[in-house]
Amino acid sequence: MKRTVFFMVCTGLVSGLCGCNPENGKLRYPVAEKQDVTDNYFGTAVPDPYRWMEDDTTAAVANWVAAENSVTDAYLAGIPFRERLKQRLTELTDYEKIGMPFKKHGKYYYYRNDGLQNQSVLYVKATLDGEASVLLDPNTLSDDGTVALSGISFSNDGKYMAYTVSRSGSDWCEIYVMNLSTRQLTSDQIHWAKFTDAQWQKDGFYYSAYDAPEEGKEFSDINENHRIYYHKLGTGQDEDVLVYENKAYPKRFYTAWVNDDETVLFVFESGEGRGNDLFMKDLRRPGASFVRLTEDFDYEYSPVEVIGEDVYFYTNYGAPKYRLMKTTVDKPELKYWTDVVSESENVLNGVSFIGGKMVLTYTKDASDHAYVYSPDGRRECETELPAFGSVSFSGDKDDREAFYLFTSFTFPGTVYKYDVENNKSEKYLAPDVKFNADDFVTEQVFYPSRDGTRIPMFITYRKGLQRDGKNPVYLYGYGGFNISLFPSFSTWRIPFLENGGIYAQANLRGGGEYGEAWHIAGTKMQKQNVFDDFIAAAEYLIRENYTASEKICIAGGSNGGLLVGAVVNQRPELFGVALPAVGVMDMLRYHKFTIGWNWASDYGTSEDSREMFEYLYGYSPLHTIKNDGTPYPAIFVTTADHDDRVVPAHSFKYAATLQASDTGDAPKLIRIETKAGHGAGKPISKIIEEYTDVYAFAMYNLGMKPE
Repeated sequence: MKRTVFFMVCTGLVSGLCGCNPENGKLRYPVAEKQDVTDNYFGTAVPDPYRWMEDDTTAAVANWVAAENSVTDAYLAGIPFRERLKQRLTELTDYEKIGMPFKKHGKYYYYRNDGLQNQSVLYVKATLDGEASVLLDPNTLSDDGTVALSGISFSNDGKYMAYTVSRSGSDWCEIYVMNLSTRQLTSDQIHWAKFTDAQWQKDGFYYSAYDAPEEGKEFSDINENHRIYYHKLGTGQDEDVLVYENKAYPKRFYTAWVNDDETVLFVFESGEGRGNDLFMKDLRRPGASFVRLTEDFDYEYSPVEVIGEDVYFYTNYGAPKYRLMKTTVDKPELKYWTDVVSESENVLNGVSFIGGKMVLTYTKDASDHAYVYSPDGRRECETELPAFGSVSFSGDKDDREAFYLFTSFTFPGTVYKYDVENNKSEKYLAPDVKFNADDFVTEQVFYPSRDGTRIPMFITYRKGLQRDGKNPVYLYGYGGFNISLFPSFSTWRIPFLENGGIYAQANLRGGGEYGEAWHIAGTKMQKQNVFDDFIAAAEYLIRENYTASEKICIAGGSNGGLLVGAVVNQRPELFGVALPAVGVMDMLRYHKFTIGWNWASDYGTSEDSREMFEYLYGYSPLHTIKNDGTPYPAIFVTTADHDDRVVPAHSFKYAATLQASDTGDAPKLIRIETKAGHGAGKPISKIIEEYTDVYAFAMYNLGMKPE
């Protein structure tokens, strides 16, 4: 099949004829105008010819986006198995998904999706075995499923539920309030909120918001002056009371947390370093002022529970692998905190207070282990989990009834009912996914990075796979911001695995798998460690005869998109396909958009020093693309028009530079989703379409011929 796409251009910034067919050899891309824009960094001139793409509301950018999507659509249409792949992914996705129940004011709440609903629906029932009814269906909030329910919270008297919604994947959110007895909305509405939920106290709630942004700049301008307000039910947003702001630091984040008993208000201040500062107010004392508990941004300080006068904190202060501490409300400052559970050899990553006990989750070699503790910090027993994987708990400090959700690579998310007193579990809800998990196996391996550091990696494949050096591999990584990659289930990987593929997930430095030291080892002037770890993963898979370089597809999103872009430039011969999604590609200007400045604790910025600029310039995906005929792998860039986390200009400029450079004949395409953002809240219909395109591109360019 041959398909040629013609398009008209009004602005002169995009022009050309694009032949678009995977059978035809070298593609012809839209020609994006290069403008004469240059920045000077410590005496070094750095051209930025596609600076105009940063203003993504212009007609010029819209025309370029349309032209690029036309090229990409035509290419994908020529992949012979694309429609069959979409059918299989749709079939795999079409199963009932029920989330972990949680109990509030004597009733049970849970999310359910009947299979292909764009958004999961919130249900409520009086008893576990009782009849459920719909409390809130986000699918009714838009015609195309692009309005998502992003959070809920209940008033302490059980009369109201506040909920937040986001539109088209944006981080901006709105807050609404439902009367739970009538299930009708009240008149209360909050706009231009961000990075917040509703934290109830008495007849109102705290929330965080910005001033309304300039029209047309809602998704790109730097966000400044985050403030905490208190909204009283029945009043307008313009009457809300300012509770906390810090005019000296307009780029920091300020968020509130109130304990269930509404006795204490905490304020988190973050965005300056790797951790946060913490303030507290005793709500029982009229006129009480905030007390500053901590005085640095190098550590994480997070209150997890207040029981009477005791306040419990989860922190890595003086404990790179985290510990549980406590103090009293009348002596809240850090100097009074004492250990409840001290740091151990494994990373403490979760604390739940359930039925007079504590359930602590630890990470050992990127897999979860759960233990029951007494309130004074004595370990009583381990909760047996089905396999290595990840687990999360739901329960209340005053209720023995609890649940946990467990998942792994071949283990769909399953809900267990848990008796914490007797340490007994019983399966409560298990999904019926249309594949046979027994046909697949996961192993964990450890391989040396360039400097000898031992890196863990999970490898999943069909049983009986032969190590003949010919197997296609989908290698995924992230490596940043103290975020750990745990075993998890995804239907999107199944067709790849069913057709002889291997899914590999590497736990790179920069993440949190081994605590803060592991994180720091992948930041700023040590960021190359992350790239070396990922490159070494591919080299290990080749050395151990799982695969060959032309059979390796690498993938990552956001910071992982940066990872993919950087290693492709450093070792283009090592990979067959690259899938950078919503990536941070311009390391010299990332801090100039929305909340990009917040990532400086991991990256540093080009304005910090000559040394930091040169380091960033040396690996920035946008600035290190080769242009000398070096063959690059097939590259499929994905982004979205409403991404206000990592603005789409990163991917736009990167894709335009790739297409204008001499990197061989393998396709260099970009897919730009509309009415979508960084990923959260995306409707199922769009997710199916996106993963169909991503895997079709990857499998086709790896030489796979799926059945």
